[in-house]
Amino acid sequence: MFGFALTILGGTALLMLPNARVGPDGASFVEALFTATSAVCVTGLTVVDTAKYWTPFGQIVILLLIQIGGFGIMSFASVVGLAISRKLSLRSRMTAAAETKSVGLEDVKGLVFGVVRISLAIEVTVALLLALRFMIGYGEPVGRAVWLGVFHSVSSFNNAGFALFSDNLMGFATDAWICLPIAAAIILGGLGFPVIVQLRRQLRTQVRHPFKWSIRTWTMNSRIVVSGTIVLLILGTVYITAVEWSNMNTLGALDWPGKLLAGFFQSVQTRTAGFNSVDIGQLDSATLLGMDVLMLIGGGPAGTAGGIKITTFAVLFFILWTEVRGQVAVNVFGKRLSRAVHREAITIVLLAVGVIISATAALMLLTDFSLDALLFEAISAFATVGLSTGITAGLPWEGQIILVLLMFVGRLGPITVGSAIALRERHTTYELPKERPIIG
Repeated sequence: MFGFALTILGGTALLMLPNARVGPDGASFVEALFTATSAVCVTGLTVVDTAKYWTPFGQIVILLLIQIGGFGIMSFASVVGLAISRKLSLRSRMTAAAETKSVGLEDVKGLVFGVVRISLAIEVTVALLLALRFMIGYGEPVGRAVWLGVFHSVSSFNNAGFALFSDNLMGFATDAWICLPIAAAIILGGLGFPVIVQLRRQLRTQVRHPFKWSIRTWTMNSRIVVSGTIVLLILGTVYITAVEWSNMNTLGALDWPGKLLAGFFQSVQTRTAGFNSVDIGQLDSATLLGMDVLMLIGGGPAGTAGGIKITTFAVLFFILWTEVRGQVAVNVFGKRLSRAVHREAITIVLLAVGVIISATAALMLLTDFSLDALLFEAISAFATVGLSTGITAGLPWEGQIILVLLMFVGRLGPITVGSAIALRERHTTYELPKERPIIG
């Protein structure tokens, strides 16, 4: 957390330099702090127009902050995962290593280099695709096309949502050659490093053995994240497209292929990437509420996505399903969940809800904006999504500082709280007598 805080302060200082902003003077402290926090926390909320307000130097600073923030989160979360796994018994650790064929528990250096290699491979591939499209489809000069490709590739894989166009990506709402590579990078970044490694291993197996396909050897984490991602993407696409189908301010003016593409693209963005191909401020209130839920769930752990994470939501869902069916043990994909995981998931969700409600209430006291807009903004900041109804720049500086704190807490809070709970486990030598209060 101190490392991220220092990186944000360093980025703030760089963005306050006169040559970072277009115009005679440098950016104000709040503008620079907000932008640096949004970049390092890979959120994407902005209080100024990234394309017009910042010079090429300022945009390069933002790009570097995004890359540092995304790489740092993936590495930090993965190393914390190793630290937590070392708390398991030797038998459990050997079983997990045999099942997943993952990196050794002591191979932190190899893990970090693995994050670097995978990140760069995906970013370079997407950057090339986007650069070619900008050159061939829009006649951009080679240098400009490459810069646009690199910036949006890094921003998408790290789930940041910063764009170099004043209307974000609204000008490319029906361009599949722009939207789909960006969406693919966002999905991969949101899966998390452990899942990407498992998918890469499965792909190599398929090349050697084309007819050998089995997910039974996958870890529970990978199975939950992949299946949850597919389900949430489908549900989000159907919900957003259906509600906005006739809204002439969003999807209504597009043909049906364009509506499907824009609906899918916005569903992907709710997984904590703040690009938008439609005007978020013109969305129906029901759409905003549905997106609130999707943003809060977020993506996979040990990745660039935010939110409470798919795994946390899945644990709560399976607890609910078990209670409804009157069973005792919570079983997921043929494995029994530890009761400690139940408590961790409930703790993280309740803390997240408490922080969001408190921040929303504070914003309501400071401004006259509607509840749905302020709640959307608060969840977007906490879940490090970056989508906005357009009110961010209109908030007073106190409100913008609240969003800065939400982004910082939302980016590092779930990881640090979750790891602290898992690593700091106290064993008592006695138990108190049981008693049940009336529930419901």
